[in-house]
Amino acid sequence: MSIIIGKDFFMNFCPICSSAEIIKTIPDGDNRERDVCQSCGEIFYVNPNIVTGVLPYNDQGEILLCKRSIEPRDGFWTLPAGFLENGESIQEGAERETLEEAKLNVSDVKLFTILSVPHINQIYTFFSGKIVNDDFGPTPESSEVKLFKVDEIPWEELAFPTVIKTLKIYLEHGDEKVFNEVLEYKR
Repeated sequence: MSIIIGKDFFMNFCPICSSAEIIKTIPDGDNRERDVCQSCGEIFYVNPNIVTGVLPYNDQGEILLCKRSIEPRDGFWTLPAGFLENGESIQEGAERETLEEAKLNVSDVKLFTILSVPHINQIYTFFSGKIVNDDFGPTPESSEVKLFKVDEIPWEELAFPTVIKTLKIYLEHGDEKVFNEVLEYKR
């Protein structure tokens, strides 16, 4: 089976019956074009990826950022985050990613932003969380992990628009309510 991830998705073979008879059609009772196997009738739904992470902060008002050591955006700063795995809640995924990327544990974790990014088929959820341990540090995914005072945040070196948006919302509004927004692609 060949799969292209992104805006366009296609497959050469059915993963159920191995048939090459895959067509794009609108299945009965549906309203969107889907890949459908002509041999076994299986319908394949392609859904957005969910990215989840944490905006970690401490009592001194500092925010923890990770410098990426992997693509995309190797060498740029980000909040600890990554793709949600099957079988975990978005909060469990956010806490796992924070530990994986920064060796960091957080408490008082609460949902903070939900950002839909339709042009890349992704949904981002960020939680705020109070830093628990001070022995955080680099990992295979992060070459550097650092606390930043608000006026030291490296805005020009941030990796993703979702991180910029989440930080700006936090600095303007705090984390007392959940923000749900759509980030549109600027052409």
